[in-house]
Amino acid sequence: MATGRTHRPATRSRGIPEATVARLPLYLRALTALSERSVPTVSSEELAAAAGVNSAKLRKDFSYLGSYGTRGVGYDVEYLVYQISRELGLTQDWPVVIVGIGNLGAALANYGGFASRGFRVAALIDADPEMAGRPVAGMPVQHTDELEKIIEDNGVSIGVIATPAGAAQQVSERLIAAGVTSILNFAPTVLTVPDGVDVRKVDLSIELQILAFHEQRKAGEGAAAEAAAAAAAQPVARASAASRKGPDGDVPAVMPT
Repeated sequence: MATGRTHRPATRSRGIPEATVARLPLYLRALTALSERSVPTVSSEELAAAAGVNSAKLRKDFSYLGSYGTRGVGYDVEYLVYQISRELGLTQDWPVVIVGIGNLGAALANYGGFASRGFRVAALIDADPEMAGRPVAGMPVQHTDELEKIIEDNGVSIGVIATPAGAAQQVSERLIAAGVTSILNFAPTVLTVPDGVDVRKVDLSIELQILAFHEQRKAGEGAAAEAAAAAAAQPVARASAASRKGPDGDVPAVMPT
């Protein structure tokens, strides 16, 4: 089986836009769920809804793959799973190292989705000498002193950084110097890397802050709607009170029958 150091995915050479590449995993997730339910074909509308995109965008994305479906039938689910997996490079073995085995790093090590999607965790690495040899997710943690040798021995080209922010830049530099060309960064900091190195940043606090913004906006809109409704109700209340006034302008205690 080919490794990540000897074979790169074909998406860039085929001229597939980055926005399309970013949506391919969404399609693959939806298609995998259909495949597990033994669904043979799916329409562009059904698949787009499952992936959370519009059907016109989906058809455009698939045209870059050379897949146009069959009129009146739709797309063959199993073939699309294979086709997208091939484009993403998931039909081969991608050895990955995780650096920083704290709470987050340990959680990533225990995540079962890596292996099922073509990623093999080759090593768990931490700078704490007390962590060395400790089993996490069935693997012994190795010290950062061994980082370069681990990368070379396992042909690693993808590194996952789950260290504190202060250590992330130095770790990335060591990974890159050892031959890693793609980094998934969970540390809450921006990495400076040379050309030819791809970095994907995952910052959970930023995602929560964005959700907080939307919650605040929804709360503000709700309060504004309530204020508008209350303001609209005031003239109605005044008109109702005026209609109940007696000849002398007072509101009678008992309305006449």
